[in-house]
Amino acid sequence: MKIVGIDAGNTMIKAVLFDLSGRVLSVAECAGETHRPQEGYAERPVADIWHGVSDAVSRCLGQAETPASDVIAVGAAGHGNGLYALDKHQQPLFGIQSIDHRACDKVHALEMSGADKRIYQISLQKPWPAATPILISWIKQHQPERWAQIGHLLCAKDVIAHFLSGAISADFSDAAGAGLIDYRARGYSRELMALYDIEEALALLPELRESCEVVGHVTERASQLTGLPAGIPVVAGIFDVVASAVGSGVVNTGQASIVAGTWSINQVVVDKPDYLRPVFMNSIIEFDRYMAIEASATSAANLDWFLREFDDGRGGQGAARSSDSVAHVQPNAQLPLYHPYLYSGRKSEPAKAGFYGLGGWHTRADMLFALFEGVTFAHRAHIDRLRAAGIPFTQAILSGGAARSCIWPQMFADVLGIPIRVAECKETGALGAALCAGVGVGAWRNLAEAAQQAVQINPGELLPRADRVAFHDVRYRVFKKLELAMREMWQEAS
Repeated sequence: MKIVGIDAGNTMIKAVLFDLSGRVLSVAECAGETHRPQEGYAERPVADIWHGVSDAVSRCLGQAETPASDVIAVGAAGHGNGLYALDKHQQPLFGIQSIDHRACDKVHALEMSGADKRIYQISLQKPWPAATPILISWIKQHQPERWAQIGHLLCAKDVIAHFLSGAISADFSDAAGAGLIDYRARGYSRELMALYDIEEALALLPELRESCEVVGHVTERASQLTGLPAGIPVVAGIFDVVASAVGSGVVNTGQASIVAGTWSINQVVVDKPDYLRPVFMNSIIEFDRYMAIEASATSAANLDWFLREFDDGRGGQGAARSSDSVAHVQPNAQLPLYHPYLYSGRKSEPAKAGFYGLGGWHTRADMLFALFEGVTFAHRAHIDRLRAAGIPFTQAILSGGAARSCIWPQMFADVLGIPIRVAECKETGALGAALCAGVGVGAWRNLAEAAQQAVQINPGELLPRADRVAFHDVRYRVFKKLELAMREMWQEAS
């Protein structure tokens, strides 16, 4: 028996075939293109997701040594927030990604009015530019013709479930992470929608389902396009950051997951979302556990940008070569620093990326060291917020692109000052989605059992090195001082 897990991030759609031990049997990916019709916009048409899923799944199954008929279920994970819409005939309308910044003024207006405080009380979310209800409000105000066409408002993975099965569904993890639900009622809230001035949107939001719940079955049309067996169950799916945690074995209270991909994701499983101070985002993992999340678009996407724009022309394996370069840099106080704010992240102010302290003697490797360190510093800032909220943890599982580096995992241990372990599976998001599908068809009783049986963690534990901890501590303080000093400049340049 086999399960297909689909992971749809902002930049890539992956399809992975797993057996019930969590072993990867085949994997295929389809790169997506972000459309930027105006400055600050980041869009991806719904049809592009459908094409990416068709391409990735069909190639994944074609590469497998076992027949597609062995597949018993399929589940999808997708990037949270952003906004995807179908029209009243369930045809593609538009898609907005979670790195979009068009709605910054909406966030500012809520903060100025004080409505953001009540929003947090209800949804345990802080408004930010690409949050789903913020984008809904922006569309309603600025694009009334498009607003009038909307029949269904979805998250990224809901688009995939609809493509495969025809179902219109949403799950609690995505809706919670998007700030769409009242945690006390565990459902949509009219008061919350009213605070965003989008009460009409309640009629456009799908019924909420559990992540592992079967919402439909692969249609004949989807079967023809993907090669999946017609009629196999499709589950509601899961918010990709929670999926990455599940696929890393992080499912029980007190466990921590760090995902270093497009976004800097730092999350801890808690049994009650009751904190000493607000955290950026909360989500739901199964029935009785929650995920406290601090996050921003400040992670390994910075390396993707650097390689895209400044690679040395040899092509391929750029991330591995970069890691090798950083591994040979000798730490010293004169190394440059880097702010990883290419996409501004969760900050309401228009933060920008930048290298600081560059000298004519610095090399490409020195700049890459600063970039690796700056990304890790951004993760540390989020970890500090989690700790300040009274959510302590003593170690973490690292996944995402940075986890595959020969140097980055150790840098995480040194910068964060905690032991780091690395998930053995490179496709943790897809694995988390597949585990949901397996639970949905009875292969496992729940996600805890699924993780215990199908998730492997590399045996080695990376411990903080005292000399490197001290070195990075000094530089982190300078990093934060530079951030404070730059805020007025960023504001003037926006």
